Amino acid sequence: MSFKLNRKFLKTSYHLLDLKLCTIRLNDNSKFPWIILIPKRNKITDITDLNSKDQTLLMKEIVYVSKVMKKLFKTSKLNVEKIGNIVPQLHIHIIARSIKDSSWPLSVWVVKGNNYSKTALKVIVDKLRKALK
Repeated sequence: MSFKLNRKFLKTSYHLLDLKLCTIRLNDNSKFPWIILIPKRNKITDITDLNSKDQTLLMKEIVYVSKVMKKLFKTSKLNVEKIGNIVPQLHIHIIARSIKDSSWPLSVWVVKGNNYSKTALKVIVDKLRKALK
């Protein structure tokens, strides 16, 4: 059985690359550097649904991507969140925050997002793909 991505991710994010466990997607919100890790496993809604090997691998991939985000976007604060109330498929948000961003210190969900322009999307996708390889 091949991995199935929730359709909402296809409408609201862009594929960057795949790690061993997770596919990495850029959230279509230009207000924040924001990526989403989605384990390539079917019918998984919580970390506890993963086997212990995948749980360990997920944590390693979260730490790896978090370090890249912190360095790439020169931030001292990351929001790393697993919520899943709207899209139940297990996914982890990694968001680079700044005291100058539009919702600081509140949640990124308190402000309306802006989609990337074609040009800005190409720039950030290339930047992230290069940094994550």
